[in-house]
Amino acid sequence: MRFSQNKYKIIAFYTIAFFFVVFNSWIIIKEENLLFNLFPLALIVFLAMFFALDKVLLFSVFLVPFSVPLKTFIPGLEFNVDLPTEPIFVGILFIFILKQLQDRNFDKKLLKHPVSIALYIYLFWRFVTVFTSTMPIVSLKAFIASLWFIVPFYFLISQLFKDKKKIYNFLWLYIISFIIIIVYTLIKHSASGFTQNTANFIVNPFYNDHTSYGAVLAMFIPVLIGFVVSKDLKKYIRIWSFIILLLFIIAIIFSYTRAAWVSLIVGLGVYIILKLKIKLKYIITAVVIIFGLFFTFQEQIFMSLSGNRQDSSTDFSEHIQSISNITTDASNLERINRWNCAVRMFKEKPVFGWGPGTYQFNYAPFQFSYEKTIVSTNAGDYGNAHSEYLSELSESGLLGMLSFTALIIIIIISGVRSYKKAKSKLIKTLSMSLLIGLITYIAHAFLNNFLDTDKVAVPFWGFVAALVVIELYINSEEEKQNIETEKQ
Repeated sequence: MRFSQNKYKIIAFYTIAFFFVVFNSWIIIKEENLLFNLFPLALIVFLAMFFALDKVLLFSVFLVPFSVPLKTFIPGLEFNVDLPTEPIFVGILFIFILKQLQDRNFDKKLLKHPVSIALYIYLFWRFVTVFTSTMPIVSLKAFIASLWFIVPFYFLISQLFKDKKKIYNFLWLYIISFIIIIVYTLIKHSASGFTQNTANFIVNPFYNDHTSYGAVLAMFIPVLIGFVVSKDLKKYIRIWSFIILLLFIIAIIFSYTRAAWVSLIVGLGVYIILKLKIKLKYIITAVVIIFGLFFTFQEQIFMSLSGNRQDSSTDFSEHIQSISNITTDASNLERINRWNCAVRMFKEKPVFGWGPGTYQFNYAPFQFSYEKTIVSTNAGDYGNAHSEYLSELSESGLLGMLSFTALIIIIIISGVRSYKKAKSKLIKTLSMSLLIGLITYIAHAFLNNFLDTDKVAVPFWGFVAALVVIELYINSEEEKQNIETEKQ
């Protein structure tokens, strides 16, 4: 009887395989489309979600740098999704919700953490503005998309991070796959002589443009530095980390991403403040003085900036000079154009905004002719607000921006606490590395917004989760171990 059952299973397997091969061959020949080849892999991943969700979650981290927009394969679609990652994230979100409805035993300490509470407030208001949106379907999709990044890579992955080895697994999975993209990009870029113009699109189709690519490089450089200086890590890991760090530095130089360079400088500044233990009152005083001097001498400052006509360039020193060019540099001027549009949109709808994800569809009428640049479009169909903060302001109103800003501040405070409370040098270095990595993007977010993309959202929320878990669990565990050691 058992032989008979096995026989039928074998027959069924080969029958299904035969029809799959025939149908897939027809798709390839008739439609010239290779996407159906992914079906067996998709089926395996789907089944794995029910039996090994943690492994699927980590595997998806490895896939993130390789994800490609669906429009790359099927141009002209009215919607877009990153393959293969976003369908996996949706599946993880769905299964996570089902499990919580059934078990209702999720980590209470994490749910009550200040970062989590700030996150609830931010998501609640974002959800409210879906109903007041000028484009409800677009806003609903944007809201759900934010959930399939936040739930897996903050709430769910935090449970894995209680084992600190999983934090390192998370970081290395992204880094290793990202290395392949970097090498691929540098080889392509070398064919054009590493010119600044080709840097803008050479990372396609894996990254939208050089700015998101540069933002991720900047986030992981502090992490790699942390690996290099961590004497508690094995020597071969530190050596490989140093080699990879050099590769990342070369990549960020040839990305020509000025915002990423600025964000690393900000990160360095925060590192110095924390290492020197400069008190908060002195930092606030310095900030007040800087703002006071700016407003006192703003006329002279703007006159000086207007005199800078150095455009972005392949020459490194000239490219640095172009950062402050607000007279002729098209990239800087277009960014100012988008910012001004966001502010005007806010003034028209200050309470609820225009709805999550709607900036790109609504900003066109708010452009002034004298602010447009050679990269502006009358249809306003070429990008976003170039600022996470102003994007929230225009799309979710004043409360949207305030809730997002409060969330960022609480994340920073939690990161600083994780660092200060760490007992071992290994965890102290890890906390600092993750915090500075986050700081680079928090600074970068004044100039660009990428938290609606898997490339940046996954490491961002993963870093946040790791810092919260270090504060809640890993530091407490180390403290208990130290107490027990002292007793012995």
